[in-house]
Amino acid sequence: MDLTGRVVLITGASRGIGRACALKMAELGACIAVNYSTNKEKAEEVVAEIKKMGKEACAIQADVTVQNEVEEMVKYTIKYLGSLDILVNNAGITRDTFLLRMNEKDWNIVLNTNLNGVFLVTKAASKYMIKQRYGKIINISSVVGIAANAGQANYAASKAGVIGFSKSIAKEFAPRNIMVNVVVPGFIDTDMTNNLTEQQKAEILKQIPLKRYGKPEDVANVVAFLASKESNYITGQIIHIDGGMNM
Repeated sequence: MDLTGRVVLITGASRGIGRACALKMAELGACIAVNYSTNKEKAEEVVAEIKKMGKEACAIQADVTVQNEVEEMVKYTIKYLGSLDILVNNAGITRDTFLLRMNEKDWNIVLNTNLNGVFLVTKAASKYMIKQRYGKIINISSVVGIAANAGQANYAASKAGVIGFSKSIAKEFAPRNIMVNVVVPGFIDTDMTNNLTEQQKAEILKQIPLKRYGKPEDVANVVAFLASKESNYITGQIIHIDGGMNM
């Protein structure tokens, strides 16, 4: 796979899956716009690693729930890196609790970040992609959006929404040579899963045929493939990276 000459914007790229995607695609030759919300130091560390590879990169602070910040992020990416060919919508949060304890604020903030954020960033980026008649959009969902999980009604709803949204726009954008796909990670070893108790981790492992958690790099490898020309006849697909949980 070769991404030389491509420009990639990745939301939530300062850590975890987003960071792994940024480094993998830079390794394959792409220039990377590293979006972050609050952790400037971590984002700049990712940029520094990419520049060590000899590729161009920049860190862009933007809240994906705020339209004007999103639009400025896209404009800056194009101005600084010269184009916008690939978008990875990765930014996401959790506010877990059982439904009867869940307040409206925790419901709204998760839906707003995980689903509305994907809408806003995709809309802003796709305007440019439509003009150049080329683009790859990879949206990161979750196994929880497929199989659900007690105590995560807000998160499950947001990630299921990402799948429906992606399939719909894949049909809209296909005539304009823009491919849209969804990656559905299972339980990946990141900060989110580190918050689980040992008992919760043990129960989850029982559900994974491969008997191990995934790594951010496992997701990044598939995202890089979907970003490459080798996937040019793939759109509207949901690809599971979950160790066999949803066979």
